[in-house]
Amino acid sequence: MVVPHTHWDREWYLPFQRFRVGLVRVLDEVLDAMAADPAYRFTMDGQLAPIEDYLEIRPARRGDVARFVAEGRLAVGPWLILADEFLCSGETLLRNLEYGMRGAAALGGAMPIGYLPDQFGHCAQMPQMLALAGLRLACLWRGVPAHVDRDAFDWTGADGTTIRTRYLPGGYGNAFGLFTGPAEGMPGRVAAFVSTAEGWASGDTLLAMYGADHSAPAREITASGLRVATLAEALTADPAEGEVPRVAGELRSHARACILPGVVSARVPLKQAMARTERTLTRYAEPLSALWLADRSAGERLIDMAWRSVIACSGHDSITGCGSDETAQQVAARIAEAGQTAQAVVDLVAASLAEAAPKGALVVVNPSPFERTGLVLADLPEDRTSLVDASGRVVPVQRLEHAPTLLDETVMDDLSRLLGRVHERELYGQEIVSWHAGDGVFTVTVSRHASGAYSYEDLRRAVLDAGPGPWVVRTVAEPVVTVAALVTVPPLGRAVLTPRPPAPARPAPVANALRTDPYGFEPVLDNGLLRVRVADDGTLSLRGADGVEVHGVGRIVHGGDIGDTYNHAPPPDDRLLDRPSRVVVEEICAGPLTGAYEIMRVYDWPAGLEGDGDETVPTAVTTLVELRAGEPFARCEITMDVRCRDHRVRWHAPLPRAAAESYAEGQFAVVRRGLTAEGVSENGGGGGGENGGGERPIPTFPAESFAAAGGLAALLDHVTEYEIVRDEVSGDEISGDGTEMALTLVRSVGYLSRNRNPYRDEPAGPEVPTPAAQCQGPLTVRFAVLPYAGEWYEAGLPRLAEEFRHDLPGIPGTGPATAGDVNGDMDVNGDGPDGGGRLAISGDGVMMAALRERDGRLEVRLVAEHPRATEAVIRGDFTAAWTAGVPGSPLSPLEVSRDELFGDAPFPGDGADGRGPAESTGPPDSPGAPGSPNAPDSPSAASCPGSPRSWRTVRVPLTPFEIVTVHLGRA
Repeated sequence: MVVPHTHWDREWYLPFQRFRVGLVRVLDEVLDAMAADPAYRFTMDGQLAPIEDYLEIRPARRGDVARFVAEGRLAVGPWLILADEFLCSGETLLRNLEYGMRGAAALGGAMPIGYLPDQFGHCAQMPQMLALAGLRLACLWRGVPAHVDRDAFDWTGADGTTIRTRYLPGGYGNAFGLFTGPAEGMPGRVAAFVSTAEGWASGDTLLAMYGADHSAPAREITASGLRVATLAEALTADPAEGEVPRVAGELRSHARACILPGVVSARVPLKQAMARTERTLTRYAEPLSALWLADRSAGERLIDMAWRSVIACSGHDSITGCGSDETAQQVAARIAEAGQTAQAVVDLVAASLAEAAPKGALVVVNPSPFERTGLVLADLPEDRTSLVDASGRVVPVQRLEHAPTLLDETVMDDLSRLLGRVHERELYGQEIVSWHAGDGVFTVTVSRHASGAYSYEDLRRAVLDAGPGPWVVRTVAEPVVTVAALVTVPPLGRAVLTPRPPAPARPAPVANALRTDPYGFEPVLDNGLLRVRVADDGTLSLRGADGVEVHGVGRIVHGGDIGDTYNHAPPPDDRLLDRPSRVVVEEICAGPLTGAYEIMRVYDWPAGLEGDGDETVPTAVTTLVELRAGEPFARCEITMDVRCRDHRVRWHAPLPRAAAESYAEGQFAVVRRGLTAEGVSENGGGGGGENGGGERPIPTFPAESFAAAGGLAALLDHVTEYEIVRDEVSGDEISGDGTEMALTLVRSVGYLSRNRNPYRDEPAGPEVPTPAAQCQGPLTVRFAVLPYAGEWYEAGLPRLAEEFRHDLPGIPGTGPATAGDVNGDMDVNGDGPDGGGRLAISGDGVMMAALRERDGRLEVRLVAEHPRATEAVIRGDFTAAWTAGVPGSPLSPLEVSRDELFGDAPFPGDGADGRGPAESTGPPDSPGAPGSPNAPDSPSAASCPGSPRSWRTVRVPLTPFEIVTVHLGRA
């Protein structure tokens, strides 16, 4: 059965708009062919974005598209875009499906196949994600392991969900040659195809994928005598029969096709920016606006805009960094704009919270669904460097920096020159508070967070009235001290702190505070949970409270790279350099709340590999290692000015114990991996055939929030390439258990694809120079490291990663002194008990992936990142709950029990049994159900200020790595 299609890279070796010109030509041809021939079929690559891109240019053809989709001849969706499954978050993948299916439904319906034709491997949770969207069939090419010997297999995800999957031997263009050449040669070409394909067949029909990159199928295919179908028609008409192979977990085998693993470390700044934007959007903008913002009309539109940009950037030739420099620049710009858009929503929430708190107060917000105690930086007046919480308790603080007060002193003959320095209220990066003229001195006082009345016109009049000079113009800042405060914040809630004059009383007690070395002979940080010592060579020694110890952590290793954006390849005579020529260690601050050392190591690295001779470039690599009170991990911030070319720089750490496997979190799963990649022969060789589908398999892997092995874990702030290194080498043979973890800090290459890459048989794309992929310039990489005993889940790595990756924002109050009371007990759209938000979530390994308002309800996405069955306990201000699918459709009601009451009475209409009115457990779209048009009280999820409130509890049993979407409503 012939499936006419195209594979459309929205952007790749050409930027988006230049590819779109070709898209318009291709789809013009396709739609004209469909209009002329009712038998013509076309599958649009499993994604909707190209159709939307086309209709922006050809809006008049929307009717044609909708008609052909409704007739079942044009297959669109279910994805919005074909994303790389390892370089974006699991939540981004689900939103991709949501947007794609919703957009396709508006055109007549989405293709009911999880089509994944060209992604560079597939994540372990993809079967569950597809099933949650109602898709029970998948179709793909790359990453399929060697034991799959048929064109169908059962793919089981991390949680146990199994879907039937169609494998495409030879790729998504396996029948492209059928219609090339003279017509009289067609029987021979068909016979050749059948001869190749029938050995894979699991049913009576052979799937002939007729299409290629960026091209339209020939119009005459319907006259060939062969059956023509959409992909959905082909797969549903002839399901695989009998037993088929079974595959569990992620698909990252090199055995059948290239998976191009080097894209994980290509253009690292893109990966960093993507992770920052995803976090800002999913863990700050969406949940905080749902919980704290009264008017969300602007925020909802901004969030939608941000999501569309993030999804667009997740494309498998976009976030991967394997496109041209022009493409990478556009991707970076779109990611930045999406992050700024999400931050604008956070700013709206911050302004709302700030206005409800008195000037000088500090509002600290918790983005996590459990209570957090963490550090927040604050600028306090010099005479009020103590903080108290809403109960009047003193909050532990540590002075970090005293800001200068005299910012500038200039003599001006013409005082009006001062106005040229003022931009509205800004002067020298701060805000004008007041001004005074006298005795030939014009003094302007500024503050980092000014409030109160201000008028630029008043300042201008004062300058003009001052008269002729010369004037001494002084810009003076209010005396400010930067402190670190250790703040405890309720789940998804806020704490309001008030500055007070420091009292002579004893400082507030601190659990697991940093201990001071009374002699100061060694650079040591110790909080009782972790001891960090800086060695003479700049590496670290770590010892945990459980006695696990490791030395030599943080060795920087430099090697060459003659590969490209797709595949790392070391030169034949590669020299690994790890010895610094100079090491300087400086103490930055010392406890009790935070302590830090700056370690500068200077290396002499080769300038490049081609035409540079023996030229070396001195490179300073600075590591800021910080330990905070109560944290069992050391935070590391590594900064360097990348000036070399064609190289790879990695951070190495020995493992406390030898390891035969690693565990990496990403896309809603914690994946167990061995030390090799399938296709590696006994001597570590690679290449095509049995050793890999056209590339040398190397055991570098992606991790999103943590990677762990042998009692050592790295908590990550962006998707990072890692490897567990084995050091038993005999000739070309590498064997034994893993002894070190290596994290790739930067990989610099100069080509999109090299025609001759020693680690790949064939080009992966055109040989286009990419000088920007050398990633030269300043680079900063952040992560944390800790030793641990036992298993990853016993060490609580998912929760530690949550705390490391999500800071507690501090927002200066801007309201009048009457805002709230003296203890900051304010009400912003209602509060839970003790200043909490409207929700708290607990459970072993239960992690919150997203929280948003959806159709007047709260939607929370949870995942059980735990190898054993667990239970999610959701407490909050709701009276009805039910599970939902990716499109938002209800699945099944959940029992709601009364937890506790605060306020004066239960919600109006609550039943005596604490489960709410009877209709609250009915289907959400039934009359009177929460969120329905006829509901007696269907408030927005975040606002019911001033009403009495009771907390309710929902318990959701979860299997290991199960994803669940829960809607919470009010009856």
